[in-house]
Amino acid sequence: MPAKKKLLLHACCAPCLVAPYRHLSQKFDTSVFWFNHNIHPYTEYQKRLECLQNFVASQNAKSIVKDEYDVKKFVQDVCFREENRCQICYFQRLQYTAIIAKKGNFDFFGTTLLYSKFQNFEQIIEIGKNLAKKYGVKFLDTDLRVFWKEGIEMSKQEGMYRQQYCGCIYSEQERYLG
Repeated sequence: MPAKKKLLLHACCAPCLVAPYRHLSQKFDTSVFWFNHNIHPYTEYQKRLECLQNFVASQNAKSIVKDEYDVKKFVQDVCFREENRCQICYFQRLQYTAIIAKKGNFDFFGTTLLYSKFQNFEQIIEIGKNLAKKYGVKFLDTDLRVFWKEGIEMSKQEGMYRQQYCGCIYSEQERYLG
């Protein structure tokens, strides 16, 4: 049997990872990658990282953690471009994932951002494909939203911390103020 292709899967959080990981790890030699510099406040960042690390450990999964909390830089990068903040955020996280995938000789890179019904699927695909060309690593453009309900149930069964907003200071504000 041929060896599985190597996938570096960027994970925004554990609840968005559980179902995609279950399915993708059957097909790929999957390593989980954490890089989410945009999450606000720091206590939220810590909760999400800890939950992800607990899940990864429970699965004996390989992981790479870029533990870099830099909300100041994120806000500086999107300041006066708030209407494009998600695009900037997608690009930053996917670019770093592509760089690590290239350095680690992965066959593919992907992201659990493609799992969430609240993210701009087409924009993420476009960014991923452009970065794939730039870095010479294939982008896994699988529609992970098909696992949405399964992932919600799995994360609840596991008693995972389930956040109520995407992560940045702007999405937190939208959570409270609409």
